[in-house]
Amino acid sequence: MPAGSGPDYVNAALTLRTALPAPELLALLHDIEADFGRDRGTGRWSSRVLDLDLIGYGDLVLPDRETQQHWMALPPARQLTDTPETLILPHPRLQDRGFVLAPLAEIAADWIHPLTGQSVAQMLAALPDRATRGMTPFAMREMPVLP
Repeated sequence: MPAGSGPDYVNAALTLRTALPAPELLALLHDIEADFGRDRGTGRWSSRVLDLDLIGYGDLVLPDRETQQHWMALPPARQLTDTPETLILPHPRLQDRGFVLAPLAEIAADWIHPLTGQSVAQMLAALPDRATRGMTPFAMREMPVLP
């Protein structure tokens, strides 16, 4: 994302339970990216080795509804240049991205966006066909449930 910004990639989703607050969980995800060689200084949406995003955290809205709605409505041209200075949850463009919603629908189709009131399945169904064009399901195998 966006098209042409790098090689094909695998997108996946997972759910987890944690005692970490959302900002600490995001910091941990960034540490994992760095361990794999991700350099966050190479530019927005550039090709990367690993990209771990915190899409949602239960029904938490951060930092507040007004800020969340501002980032959700940001025009595409400004999405290329504007970066929030704080964690925005749920991810402000979750509802627009087939490459996020399709794998998320496989594991959490009934999760409800706390601002829109729509489930993941509803958001995915509302996208135009082009939002998932070119995507190929990845053969999944059962993963063990960790304690």
